[in-house]
Amino acid sequence: MTSNMKSTLFQRYMNGSLVLQIVVGILCGVVLAYVSPEAAQSVGVLGGFFVKALKGIAPILVFILVIASIANHKHNQQTYIRPVLVLYAVGTLIAAFTAVFFSYLFPTKLNLVAGNVSQSAPQGIHDVLHTLFFNMVDNPVNALVTGNYIGILTWSVCFGIGLRHGSDTTKALLQNLADSVTRVVGFVIRLAPFGVFGLVSNTIATTGFGALLGYSHLLAVLIGSMLFIALVTNPLLVFLATRKNPYPLVFQCLKESGVTAFFTRSSAANIPVNMDLCKRLQLDEDTYSVSIPLGATINMAGAAITITVLTLAAVNTLGIPVDFATAILLSIIAAISACGSSGVAGGSLLLIPLACSLFNIPNEVAMQVVAVGFIIGVLQDSSETALNSSTDVLFTAAACRSVTRHS
Repeated sequence: MTSNMKSTLFQRYMNGSLVLQIVVGILCGVVLAYVSPEAAQSVGVLGGFFVKALKGIAPILVFILVIASIANHKHNQQTYIRPVLVLYAVGTLIAAFTAVFFSYLFPTKLNLVAGNVSQSAPQGIHDVLHTLFFNMVDNPVNALVTGNYIGILTWSVCFGIGLRHGSDTTKALLQNLADSVTRVVGFVIRLAPFGVFGLVSNTIATTGFGALLGYSHLLAVLIGSMLFIALVTNPLLVFLATRKNPYPLVFQCLKESGVTAFFTRSSAANIPVNMDLCKRLQLDEDTYSVSIPLGATINMAGAAITITVLTLAAVNTLGIPVDFATAILLSIIAAISACGSSGVAGGSLLLIPLACSLFNIPNEVAMQVVAVGFIIGVLQDSSETALNSSTDVLFTAAACRSVTRHS
């Protein structure tokens, strides 16, 4: 094959439809997993490579973009962070209420079995808030290394504000750095089809779906609640903000952000994908450079659903009566606690003992519920992350377009 042919194939790949390429990767992964499970586990390294590349570049991208955005911000230039934050808060709270409603409508019982869960869970809401506040003042280098996006966001805002008084040359350098990192991220994103191929083939080959059949009712309640949020309440919030048909934007966010997030199972790793989508939607860069990394930490509708549904499943299994006021309190606690989930795979599960403590459920039993969560995590956590991450872009776009409509 000549160098010109190789160059042409590479250009066609880079300019092709990323979503179509991901779909092809999914289908190839499923086929390989059924034909040769051993080979499927071997190509899982492609998935690990892709996710690690995303996780590696995402902290640097957020750090540089936020600093450059704030440093180059003009005094009279408007951003739309406040309406985005309102949508984040309202959306997460509605998700928790919806989970309560679905849990009452389709009550679930669990066969609680002991599981090996090594992570330590927070013992109260003060632990969650303590972690959040101390993550804000984490060493900035350590925040970048560990992917602590609350710390990254805090320090990048501080540096950005300080550099607003810098010279024009310094600000131009920051913008050039931001552009350079964005190009690198664009190349990493184009590796998604190969990464998804490896992730899908390895997941099906090693886990399969047989283990999920025993929890089909629980999964139906969880995923049904998430679909209701994604296709009913979120579009309603977007319509109230923009007064336009929300579904073209909803489906675009689910297709281009949700699909990738479903397989990476990390809101943090999906930040570069969301940044790229916001750029193509021509949203305000000063807004999305802050709202997207912030959403990966605090916009956790899927996490609120997981915490609420699994907690009420434990409550129903133990026969504990729940009145309306307690259900409302659970929704509020789940919504607040969801903001403290880590932004990585399974982060919301460790907050279930916190919600269970509201009903005086022993920690030993609560950790068994967490173990159940890890068993169904192949679908539960993937769906949760897809909802969380796609909603970050959806609400950012809705806020930007809402303000534009009123101006």
